[in-house]
Amino acid sequence: MGQWRFLILVIRTAVVSWAAAVSGKHCRNRLVGDPAATSDAGGEFEPASGPDREFVGATGVRAYVRALGPGLITGASDDDPSGIATYAAAGARFGFSMLWVALLTLPLMMGIQEICDRTALASGKTLGELITIHFGRVWRGVIGVLIAVLVVANALNIAADLVAVGQGMQLLHAGPSAVWALIAGASITVVLAAGSFLVIARVFKVLCVALLAYVVVLLLVHIPWGTVALNTVIPHVQLSSAYIALLVAVLGTTISPYLFFWQAMHRVEDMREEPLGGEQPVPLRRRGQRAGKSKQLMSRLDVFTGMAFSNFVMFAIITATAATLGRTHHVSISSPAQAAEALRPLGGQIGSYVFALGFIGSGMLAIPVLAGAGSAAMAGLIGKGAGFSNSMREAPVFYGLCAVGTIGGTALSLASVNPIKLLVLVAVINGVTAGPFLIVVMRVSSDRAIMGESINGPLARGLGWATTGLMLIAAVALFATGGV
Repeated sequence: MGQWRFLILVIRTAVVSWAAAVSGKHCRNRLVGDPAATSDAGGEFEPASGPDREFVGATGVRAYVRALGPGLITGASDDDPSGIATYAAAGARFGFSMLWVALLTLPLMMGIQEICDRTALASGKTLGELITIHFGRVWRGVIGVLIAVLVVANALNIAADLVAVGQGMQLLHAGPSAVWALIAGASITVVLAAGSFLVIARVFKVLCVALLAYVVVLLLVHIPWGTVALNTVIPHVQLSSAYIALLVAVLGTTISPYLFFWQAMHRVEDMREEPLGGEQPVPLRRRGQRAGKSKQLMSRLDVFTGMAFSNFVMFAIITATAATLGRTHHVSISSPAQAAEALRPLGGQIGSYVFALGFIGSGMLAIPVLAGAGSAAMAGLIGKGAGFSNSMREAPVFYGLCAVGTIGGTALSLASVNPIKLLVLVAVINGVTAGPFLIVVMRVSSDRAIMGESINGPLARGLGWATTGLMLIAAVALFATGGV
């Protein structure tokens, strides 16, 4: 009984916190801040009207909660149904032996996503736009091909996620999975085309709560915490093609290329909604010293929170499936719906339903992120407007590519396409392309002409290039062991 009281308290606290974030985050649009107060178009804004004004009257936890936004949403979207299926497969097949990956990738994710976030803060531009500034024509063409592959991979991922959303609704006895996949795809397309960025951002934040379902699952099953702790801090690597292939899939779905582009784009969107500069984002160099430091600090906390949240969900899924399916059954999991069904005899009906609710919510969050990330990258690369804060007339290429992603994904989800094969293909593409995209990110973020004083420091360079090396090695290992 005490366990349930604790669970209710956790859920209630989370809902209240996220509701405060949803209602409070955008109150800054009502704050005083006149861009005309600057001496000239390129001048420095007074600190009093800078981004620290959004925290006036809010200190401590309240200011921190209000700062949550792009980083939190990016982290939560990383745990989409395809990622959940991958983590569940790792726990079900190899038990607790992959928990160390959650600990390893946490600082790497924090480092890379903070770098991507900082490129937007320093320049007020998306990664796609910055690629055109830093790279020459030939390299832009090569990167354009990679982005095109990313757009295709994201469409396949959207299809797999829509199938998962439909299967989740079917598990809840809400109707046929194909109908719900169609409803989800159509509704997301309409919201992205017709909704404002403020509405979309609020919906995103609310959907983040769904991932707390996997914390609930941990409370419903017996966990050998001593074994969990040991496997978390001590790597247990198996030199088999199956283990290496699943390891690369876990890395590929955790450090996914689309997250790099989404983080930068969403931060730019967030900056556009500030009272500074009208509808144009104001980079750090054009803010007062105090305001710039405040913005960078709160943005960094936002990113770190999002990545910690993402990895904790990953940890919870692997732990729950390893403690149930992996200890005695070692079943092969290929979809989140299958994991939810398999949990039913062990975690009970509630455990199965809670697991299903988690990936339904995460799918509805991840699908627009997947559609927007690749679209923003391609639109920025060819010099077109990008972002949901722009109208369809201002960013036709961006919205067109988003529609291609969501409508194409919906069509694939309704066709007789094996979602398992889609998941495997997407994981391989993410794992192989992550390394080259990380090189692009590191080159852009090391350009002083773009970054100014916000250029990478020693720690950021170390984490960034370490992550790049890890993903390149993982991709080579995947092919060397015959994992594809």
